[in-house]
Amino acid sequence: VQLQESGPGLVKPSQTLSLTCTVSNDSITSKYTVWNWIRQPPGEGLEWMGGISYSGSTYYSPSLQSRTPISRDASKNQFALQLSSVTPEGTTMYYCTRDPTGVNGMDSWGKGPLVAVSS
Repeated sequence: VQLQESGPGLVKPSQTLSLTCTVSNDSITSKYTVWNWIRQPPGEGLEWMGGISYSGSTYYSPSLQSRTPISRDASKNQFALQLSSVTPEGTTMYYCTRDPTGVNGMDSWGKGPLVAVSS
């Protein structure tokens, strides 16, 4: 499987960041699979933001839930994240990942776009 994130490299504070993950060699509707978004702010560890399952159910980090709707387009084999009200916290890596069973952890990661927030 291959995951490829796409999105802007720069957004302005308070704007909405939109990212898309295109999946190859697997289907986002493959049974039991959960597709996730992870981010890593500068100098910090990895943070799980949320995910969407093979059936379309969504799961969110409690700290971000209201700001990060996750959606999918099965016809394009893509899933997407929107993060509203971004803050100027420096450059952040965003990764999309696959958890093939929904319980055993993520086995595939995209390379991650680096997103800067600056006016």
